[in-house]
Amino acid sequence: MTGETSENDVRPDLSAVQGLPQKRHYRQRAHANPHSDHDINYPVCPARMDWTGLYGNYANGRKVEFVDVGCGYGGLLISLSPLYPESLMLGMEIRMKVSDFVIDKIAALRRHSKENDKVDYFNVACLRSNAMKFLPNYFEKHQLSKMFFLFPDPHFKNRKHKWRIITPALLAEYAYCLRPGGLVYTITDVEDLHDWMVLHLNEHPLFERLTDEEEKNDKILPYVVNRFVLDCSTEEGQKAAREGRNKYPAIFRRLPDPDP
Repeated sequence: MTGETSENDVRPDLSAVQGLPQKRHYRQRAHANPHSDHDINYPVCPARMDWTGLYGNYANGRKVEFVDVGCGYGGLLISLSPLYPESLMLGMEIRMKVSDFVIDKIAALRRHSKENDKVDYFNVACLRSNAMKFLPNYFEKHQLSKMFFLFPDPHFKNRKHKWRIITPALLAEYAYCLRPGGLVYTITDVEDLHDWMVLHLNEHPLFERLTDEEEKNDKILPYVVNRFVLDCSTEEGQKAAREGRNKYPAIFRRLPDPDP
């Protein structure tokens, strides 16, 4: 599937929002080494994480359900927010300036919402962290219902394949955090990386790929396919569009735990 939904169908209209951050003030390298020490604070266990610091009182009685790993400029989260108002959504982004941009953008959206006597966008937040190292520090077993891995760094060189966000070791952690029936969304414009992610997810005993019909009927997939558009046409997205690159999405379901 290459995404039949038009760009205008998925791009949120934020024209009335004042004080939105501008990307030119948040310059950042396109990629970061996930194995480097990035001086990141993280909880020792999920019970020690204070989610009210990210969601305020909206976190009371709720737990994070959606996680966008490497959320970029937050376009997917912001677009899904009104579709799932009762679900807490978290973007995890390792790049400091990019995460700052998303945090400031969400803050501006919340201010605009409160000025109009609404509570929109209080269910989304961004956290600077390294999901490859610290994911189980934030989430309990079977807590999440959806995980997104959208246009991850392909790490082309063989010696850097261990840096890819989908590996057998990391899939064990994702399976731990995902509830049975939960979904993993992947997409890339690099066919080799798509084949890599599909291969390892297929080989894992706790994941199965959705059928073509199930993928076609998934209402989130159009937003996934157009993540570059939702990020307000990033430079990489514009380049991909100019070059006419294909997009390769896949959705996998988390299977029930085997009987002990």
